[in-house]
Amino acid sequence: MIQLSAAGKRFGHKLLFENTDWLITPRDRIGLVGANGTGKSTLMKILAGLDTLDYGSLIVAKGTTAGYLPQDGLLLSGRTVFAECMVVFTELHAMERELETLTHRISELDHASAEYADVADRYHSLEHEFRTRDGYSIEAEVGRVLMGLGFRKEDWERQTDEFSGGWQMRLALAKLLLQKPNLLLLDEPTNHLDLEARNWLEEYLHDYPHAFVLISHDRYFLDVTVNKIAEIWNKRFWFYTGNYDKFLAQKTQRNEQLQAAYRNQRDRIEQLEVFINRFRYQATKAKQVQSRIKELEKIERIEIPPEEKTIHFSFPQPKPSGRIVAEFGGVAKTYPGKNSAAANSGEKEVFRDVDFMIEKGDRIALVGVNGAGKSTLIKLLAGAELPTQGEFRLGYNVQADYFAQDQYKELDQDARILDDLGAASPRSTQTELRSLLGCFLFSEDDVFKKIGVLSGGERGRYALLRLLLHPANFLLLDEPTNHLDLRAKDVLLDALMDYNGTVVFVSHDRYFIDKLATRVFEIGGGKVEVYPGNYEDYLWRKQGGSAKQNEAIRQQLKAAEPAQQAPANGNHASGDAAPAAAKGKRLNPIKRKKMEDRIRELEAEISRAEAVIARCETALQNFVSAEESQSQSQELDRHKTAHAAFLKEWEELSQSLQVSD
Repeated sequence: MIQLSAAGKRFGHKLLFENTDWLITPRDRIGLVGANGTGKSTLMKILAGLDTLDYGSLIVAKGTTAGYLPQDGLLLSGRTVFAECMVVFTELHAMERELETLTHRISELDHASAEYADVADRYHSLEHEFRTRDGYSIEAEVGRVLMGLGFRKEDWERQTDEFSGGWQMRLALAKLLLQKPNLLLLDEPTNHLDLEARNWLEEYLHDYPHAFVLISHDRYFLDVTVNKIAEIWNKRFWFYTGNYDKFLAQKTQRNEQLQAAYRNQRDRIEQLEVFINRFRYQATKAKQVQSRIKELEKIERIEIPPEEKTIHFSFPQPKPSGRIVAEFGGVAKTYPGKNSAAANSGEKEVFRDVDFMIEKGDRIALVGVNGAGKSTLIKLLAGAELPTQGEFRLGYNVQADYFAQDQYKELDQDARILDDLGAASPRSTQTELRSLLGCFLFSEDDVFKKIGVLSGGERGRYALLRLLLHPANFLLLDEPTNHLDLRAKDVLLDALMDYNGTVVFVSHDRYFIDKLATRVFEIGGGKVEVYPGNYEDYLWRKQGGSAKQNEAIRQQLKAAEPAQQAPANGNHASGDAAPAAAKGKRLNPIKRKKMEDRIRELEAEISRAEAVIARCETALQNFVSAEESQSQSQELDRHKTAHAAFLKEWEELSQSLQVSD
């Protein structure tokens, strides 16, 4: 479909990539990865025909249509949201109008005339094409895509220029998906999407009938959408089969092989050079020396690219807080305004009668659609806003730090980045500070920029880094992963995993939430629902996993009841006596409480084990190699064994509680 041959590109004096050969075929699903500044977005523009190569050639097959979504900068106006999407179907609208015209002509012409036959043939041909291209369902398709990307039905008739830049980019993405080009080019399409819209886009791309190339800093999104990875590294392209997880494993293996080949080659070169130097001036060895000189000249030297430095950043651990960090009791929050569900009061209700407790060490992810109240809840916890009703309490020795999306406004706009960070962390060396800044995408001369000249995304990244140098014991982070690349997210994630304080955070990065969260608070409809576990566990419970599990356990207990019941004919008297005796013995209240707590722990363990088992079984369906399949099978067996043990203990404790009642 598209082929690059010996392709190269410069950006000013900087070489981005060279000697690139790449063939994109009609069903490819490709993730384009690489460090910031390596040329990913530039390459996307070249594939879209918006930029040109400096070296080599680009060959595009006839009939190829490319649709390109940039990171930002698209603004739409002059139409309603729905009308803007319908513009995509201009050709189908023209066909529809022609079909109407042909219908009128057919009704007026003599059925026996040659003109009638020509018009009828044209009508049937055009109608078949219109139906094949789903012309009769375009309005339904527009509605499906708009709903999937988070546009409510009441938004469809609003003017496009009423929406913010992020929503404008969602609308541009909707138009692109409706066009269905046979090469879709998406540059960080998830930047402006919440979790629900990302989940929908994942499913849409899974069923997309053509090729696509996408850039994303969302690791989970890459894992579930692509089957090939193209990496720009050290000014060259490297290609891998599989998703992002497989890419990481293959890259590690490739680097190990490259290092081994390099060492072997160096050993051979040293042997040749030693022989040549030793016998260069001996006539009897002249032939052998010349042979080795030729061999040395023919060796194509293996180059080891500079290793990407792995940065490990640890927070200074804060002072410990009490067990209870924060508590909400009957909290309500409303804002004055015209648009409100409570039309009579003229107020917009965000929460009502919210009760929950946050304990020391919790890592809580706040999820919900845009506008549900995630940022409002964080502001309430931070004390930046007060509840309208109810009570909010912070626990003993709790100190909160709040990272807002506009945190950068509090920075000294005239200070240079490196100087400001040095003042915030006087014990750190210049090398340590520059390494840390590099993790958050500030490199080379960027560190000498004044804060005031940074873009909004750059200032947000720097404000987050500055906050994390001296964290309090209760961190409140509102979308800290925005504007971070994969490497910076990993640094932040590792640091938060090692942090011994309490964290409440909002993020639209599924991988980040899955790794970090120990509980999920779902916000919506004025309520806050609390779910144990990470986002995967939350989805499983939302889909009825817990109810299904409880029903399965009830069925198992019900099946076991006949064996436990005494027979009517009076036989097995000794077997009756034990249950009767057990039934008459009441448990110590303290022991009973411990058993009930353990049962709740086991239910959570059973839920997690079943979720892991399901993932392992799905992974086994995708064959990679015999060794990996064997490893996956062994892991699956371990989790099944653990699940059976948890279930057995649960049954025994539940029966003990039943007979003591």
